[in-house]
Amino acid sequence: MTPALLSILEPGSQAVVRQVKGDPSAVRRLMELGLVPGTSIELVRRAPMGDPLELRVRGAHFSIRRTEAERIHVDVDSD
Repeated sequence: MTPALLSILEPGSQAVVRQVKGDPSAVRRLMELGLVPGTSIELVRRAPMGDPLELRVRGAHFSIRRTEAERIHVDVDSD
């Protein structure tokens, strides 16, 4: 597994959340969405201008801003 930021992954990439950084309220919001350490996620696609990013987490789809994705450290499966 290779460490990276969620914001730099390519569409279709799968990773595991390693850490969420930032101010406590932002971290809490992201963790409430299911982005907790150990969770598998997939970057489904990016909007045409690169923001927002669509994620699949535990079967649910949602979008987050690129600035939020920069707070999420992941381990990328390097297959």
